[in-house]
Order: sequence, then structure tokens, then C-alpha cells
Amino acid sequence: VQLQAFGGGLVQAGGSLRLSCSASGRTISNYAMGWFRQAPGKEREFVVAINWSGGNTYSADSVKGRFTISRDNAKNTVYLQMDYLKPEDTAVYYCAVASRLGFSAAMKRENAYDYWGQGTQVTVSS
Repeated sequence: VQLQAFGGGLVQAGGSLRLSCSASGRTISNYAMGWFRQAPGKEREFVVAINWSGGNTYSADSVKGRFTISRDNAKNTVYLQMDYLKPEDTAVYYCAVASRLGFSAAMKRENAYDYWGQGTQVTVSS
């Protein structure tokens, strides 16, 4: 599976961005998907995850009410709508495909995912 994330960029605080992650090589419609991020000098952290149908999600407390994950299985694509962005949201954002079927709180951990995209930079200026 190859994942390509795009849509990052530079935005002012309070603004919005929409990230996309397209998969090729295998359908992802049966698998949960997640977004993680890594800020400079910090470890990669969980952001949001979505189950196969889009009917269930997990979000990190830091992004609840601001970030929304969704998916279009017909397009093999997952999205991350980011609103009310803050400077602390600045990071490289990575999408990932779960290694197993199912959906649980384990999706907040990196080891729940098999394949990762290359990352897209999001920079929020104050």
C-alpha cells in the first residue's frame, strides 16, 4: 500500500486547512485510518482515527472540536479538516492504515498501523 498525503501549507492562526491522504495498491475500505503528527523536537503523536465506515472516530483532546476526520471509500481517500488552527498545531502530519480489521482505543497507538504516508507539513503562524 502506498499512501500519499497532501494539502499542507502555511496558514495564520484561526485559519483552516484540509489534508487528504490517498491510498493506492490496495483498497483501504475495510480498515481504520489514522492521522498522526510530529512537531520539531517532539515525538510523533496521535491526532485522529476513523473506522472503516466513517461512523466512529477517536480524537486527541488537543484537537477535539477543531479537527474532523472523514473518508471516501470509493476514492480510497481519507481527509482531515482542520479548523481554528493554532501555532501549536505546527507539525508534519502523517496518515496511516491500520494493520488489522476492527476499531478500538488501540488506534491511538502507532503500532496499530502498518503503512504510513510520507507526511505533509502544516505551519501555523501567530
